[in-house]
Amino acid sequence: MNSINDKNNSDINRTLNINSKSGRSKHPIRWIIWLLIAIVVAFAVIKFGTGSSADKVEYKTETVQRGDLIISVATTGTLQPTNQVDVGSELSGIVRTVEADYNDIVKVGQILAKLDTSRLEAQVQQSKASLEAAIAKVRQVQATVKEAGNSLDRLKRVGELSGNKLSSQHDIDAAEAALERSLADKTAARASVSQAEANLRIVQTDLSKAVIYSPIKGIVLKRSVEPGQTVAASLQAPVLFTLAEDLTKMELRVDVDEADVDKVKKDQKATFTVDGYPDRIFTAQITQVRYGSKIVSGVVTYETILNVDNSDLSLRPGMTATANIVVNKIENSVLIPNAAIRFIPPTKENETLSGSNSIIGKLFPRPRRQQTKQKKDTKVDRKKSRVWTLKDGQLSEVSVVIGESDGIMTEVTGGDIEPGMKVVIDTIRTGQ
Repeated sequence: MNSINDKNNSDINRTLNINSKSGRSKHPIRWIIWLLIAIVVAFAVIKFGTGSSADKVEYKTETVQRGDLIISVATTGTLQPTNQVDVGSELSGIVRTVEADYNDIVKVGQILAKLDTSRLEAQVQQSKASLEAAIAKVRQVQATVKEAGNSLDRLKRVGELSGNKLSSQHDIDAAEAALERSLADKTAARASVSQAEANLRIVQTDLSKAVIYSPIKGIVLKRSVEPGQTVAASLQAPVLFTLAEDLTKMELRVDVDEADVDKVKKDQKATFTVDGYPDRIFTAQITQVRYGSKIVSGVVTYETILNVDNSDLSLRPGMTATANIVVNKIENSVLIPNAAIRFIPPTKENETLSGSNSIIGKLFPRPRRQQTKQKKDTKVDRKKSRVWTLKDGQLSEVSVVIGESDGIMTEVTGGDIEPGMKVVIDTIRTGQ
């Protein structure tokens, strides 16, 4: 028996490379490595074996409230004057004077600029001379008509007195023809007078247009001309000034998304802010929702016009505004946070046969299985939902019927939910 034990000991010593003669002190590093492995295993057992008992799940809750729910549509747009006019020139020429500048308040008929009129004045004189010549031609032709008429009358009178012996029919016919020609010349001369008058009016009109007047009472927003500049009016009249009729009343033009346009109606109230006054909230009212659509960044939108009171002239044309249009207001309703509707309680997974709480399971954990999705009915009522409350520290499901939402709070129209109740909105894990 002793011989067998000795043989086993010799095999162990050979495996560990320990010989009885040298003893353990010959290879101390191997013993140190085995000792460290044992310490790590013991630490893992203590750490993972007791950690799960301290891991607890707590729930974050919020209180159900009663209050007013305001539903609004957010959009952006720009501020514009209610009536903006571009003043241009129908004539080409050199600008002689500019008599209005930026921010000047102008009246109807006030002179804004003048073009050089030297050539136009010469054309007026030429047209007047042509008219006078046409009038003189008319007088000359009238005298010819009178003369031809007298000659015809004399021939007829002589023929009557002489029994048609001294005046032949040929002479009478020639006199009548001369009278007709003179009458035709008279008509042509009068037409020449009318043409000369029309030409004179055209030139005089051009001369009057050489002076640029303000068509409205307002303020000068832009000035695009300087004295000495050449204005070329060909197919399109160049814009010299841009006027705003009344900046105390402005328009806010916003683009409403097609998903929200059915909620936006005329006379609805809105509030908006601009970057120039970040701490100030302005009010507006919808005056028109246009049917014509346009595509902005791939989204179909509809232009909506809002009337804005700008009595203090703090708002300026072109400012970018962020507007909230109030489309509905629900008073004295039961409100729950949207997070309570989105909350899904955590599910407990069955432990595997190997034991997830065992030492091996802690050292080599399996990947978590995905949470099984709840089966949904083919027909889902979007107004029906559920929230969770706490009873004796445990989750309790409550079915509710929801209404409108402003993105943060949701109206509750049915269900066993009362103001003051606590609803779960999230989970908090402790003890990890």
